[in-house]
Amino acid sequence: MLDARGLACPEPVIMIRKAMMTRDNEYEMIVDNPTSKENVMRYAEHQGYQVSITENSGEYTLYMKK
Repeated sequence: MLDARGLACPEPVIMIRKAMMTRDNEYEMIVDNPTSKENVMRYAEHQGYQVSITENSGEYTLYMKK
């Protein structure tokens, strides 16, 4: 799991972009602000991943799967 809590954009997007260079079929990332959630989700979808999100006490876990 990638932990991007406390990071401001574009850092979470850069983190997922670097992780996706491994070309795995699944990734999981936790962020703690709505802007990062939206930007990471948009990037992952643009890369061909299905994204589902759960929210717990202001933290968002993004599940990305090809």
